[in-house]
Amino acid sequence: MDPADRIELHELATRYGDLVDARDWEGLSEVFTDDVVYGSPAMPGQDLVGIAIVRKWMGRQRHPIAHHITNIRVEEDEQGVRLRSRVILIGDDGTSRSGEYLDEVRPTPAGWRICRRSFTARVRPDTDRPA
Repeated sequence: MDPADRIELHELATRYGDLVDARDWEGLSEVFTDDVVYGSPAMPGQDLVGIAIVRKWMGRQRHPIAHHITNIRVEEDEQGVRLRSRVILIGDDGTSRSGEYLDEVRPTPAGWRICRRSFTARVRPDTDRPA
């Protein structure tokens, strides 16, 4: 993978945070494929499939006011390309939480897009409470 692809993938990760913070659900096509699968190990069997379903679901959620995407790492092997990142979430009450994204990505005519996303909330090691 060339450096330009790596830069584009880093920007893809951060663009997601900007779109969600702006509540720009239509703009999610700038980061997801039309057939995206969005899920979480905390909700097995409840994956959201397709950009239209993801947009509708996003529009019904109460989102933090800020998504700070960090620790972005691109992994490439014979299985494909994955993007790992962490997110620090800031709530409107000033509380913070953290989580991790694991994304499968693929090139499209419009650039790299996430075709499968898994979100895992980080929890304190000594409890089951979010960190």
